[in-house]
Amino acid sequence: MSVSPSVSEGALVLVVGPSGAGKDTLMDAARAALAGDARFSFARRLITRPAMAGAEDHDSCSEAAFAKAEARGELALSWRAHGLCYGIPATALQGLARGQVVIANISRGIIPLAERLAHRTMVINITAPDAVLAKRLAARGRESEADIAARLAREAPLATERARLVSIQNDRSVAEGAAELMALLTSLRTHRNISSA
Repeated sequence: MSVSPSVSEGALVLVVGPSGAGKDTLMDAARAALAGDARFSFARRLITRPAMAGAEDHDSCSEAAFAKAEARGELALSWRAHGLCYGIPATALQGLARGQVVIANISRGIIPLAERLAHRTMVINITAPDAVLAKRLAARGRESEADIAARLAREAPLATERARLVSIQNDRSVAEGAAELMALLTSLRTHRNISSA
């Protein structure tokens, strides 16, 4: 794990949540609703995984290229999980200095570092009851019932040191969950004019 020096002005939203919670679905809905609004920016992740249909839209690279990007300080955040390397490019956080609300999809394990990147930081934990998570994970067909049970048992309580922590229970319609996420994001927006330059 690594982190770049702190920047401030805007607000940083760190979105986390367990597999099956529908985090990507709600983020996609918010991204579409806020498209063209210069007050908001969604950080595009760098992942050592090829792009796949139906999966998160991200930038792909090899492990060697990822390591070089880390060494050059090109990543504001980086972490490893599930045999892959994940990163948030430093350029994705440049909007903070212009007063933007920057939204980043991260691992809960890197929250202690990530929450120091901006003065105003919010962690949004998108989750759902275990029964709902288990049903969604089973529908994916990637894990056995025992693997799913073990995954759910590993989930630990979430805590932050300085960031505001908010949870969204995503066991309703996509529209309802997206509306709650949008309300949180728009509560952070600034009212000054922001250029995308």
